[in-house]
Amino acid sequence: MAAPSAQVIQLTCPGCQTQLQARVFMIVDVGQQPDLKNRLLSGQLNMVVCEQCGNVSMIAAPLLYHDPDKRLFLVHFPQQLNTQPEDQEKLIGDATSLLIRNFPEDQPKAHLLAPKRFLTMNSLIEAVLEADGVSREMIEAQRKRVDLIGELATAYEESDEALTQLANQHHSELNAEFFATITAFAQASQQNGQSESAQVLLQLRDKLIEITEFEFDGAFAEDGESDLPLNELLKMLIETPDSELSQVIAEHRPAIDYSFFQALTERIDAAKQAGNSNTADQLTVRRQLILETVEQIDKQAQEMFDKSLTTLREVMEADDTAAALRERQDFIDEAFLLIVEANQAAAERSGNNEAAALLSQIRKMAVDVMRESFSPEDRLINDLLETETAQEATQLLRQNSAVVNAGFVKRINELADQVASDGQQPVGDRLRQLGREAAAMLFN
Repeated sequence: MAAPSAQVIQLTCPGCQTQLQARVFMIVDVGQQPDLKNRLLSGQLNMVVCEQCGNVSMIAAPLLYHDPDKRLFLVHFPQQLNTQPEDQEKLIGDATSLLIRNFPEDQPKAHLLAPKRFLTMNSLIEAVLEADGVSREMIEAQRKRVDLIGELATAYEESDEALTQLANQHHSELNAEFFATITAFAQASQQNGQSESAQVLLQLRDKLIEITEFEFDGAFAEDGESDLPLNELLKMLIETPDSELSQVIAEHRPAIDYSFFQALTERIDAAKQAGNSNTADQLTVRRQLILETVEQIDKQAQEMFDKSLTTLREVMEADDTAAALRERQDFIDEAFLLIVEANQAAAERSGNNEAAALLSQIRKMAVDVMRESFSPEDRLINDLLETETAQEATQLLRQNSAVVNAGFVKRINELADQVASDGQQPVGDRLRQLGREAAAMLFN
């Protein structure tokens, strides 16, 4: 079966007026040419780079996207082409005839008779990603990161002061996912021969790391090793039993993003291309389970965030801060403290010293309120977690030997499991170590 071919066109570089040749694809048939899907999603389809000056141009052309496995037939006509309705129908009709000729006779073809039209290329790409299991929320989050990279790049060109000011305004958004995205953009630019753009992006990234003091551990290195952690995560989440999946996802939630689901979808597509339908089906089921679990975790986290933010707002507006905290004792927890700390850091960065001082005071009072409600066992556990060294923790355990019993050991191990399932693995590991020390004391 012949794959749809590209058209070769002549155009003039808008930067240096050099005459260029470019290949334009108007039909993307994933069943025949799966690599074109990757080029579409990465923004490389119908893109031409001038060898003379490096200028990048996107060629406006109709696009008809077909995925036989997902029964997708999507159509986009750029508005700037002003394609007449009768010409659109003719192109769709010709493409449909070609796709039907290439389609196995025993496969359903009804979707080819009802193409779905999109006004923008972005909306078409969103439909492709949603069919791949990437949620609309993840798509929107990725779009915001891309927009922010553009704003930061503009500020970087203006001055260090402008960049620093903008980076501080978006400090909470400059996280691991953001730096992974900007690094991926730099790598893509390098691969497409845009070495100057790649260099600018890497310089911007390094400057932002300096401004934000982000703990850059080399996970996004330019030498191609950035795929290794993602591959390890994919392997882990594919092989983890269903009964343990929720806990593993919670522990690694920040890394399960837009890029993760794209990589998982690529594995599914590769299995289909290789004829491994059982593997493809199993991976598809696992992808859906991961997506549903992530959405549930995010929903719970958002509800907790909203509740804590409302509580903080009410406490800050109250005449008696201490009384307001005690009245809301049921809502004063670790999530509340995180919200207070985040707002305090934002106030300090913006120079609002009065608000920062109030938030610092609220945090101290909130910790006191939490401690008042603790049992003796939980109070000791909290004190142990606040020690700076293992020696201090051991000394504190021995000073409170009256509290250390079998029930205390059970409680500390239960908390270790709980915080680990909430994604706080380092705290869980420390609690387990404390539990082992406490258990050893029972036999001394």
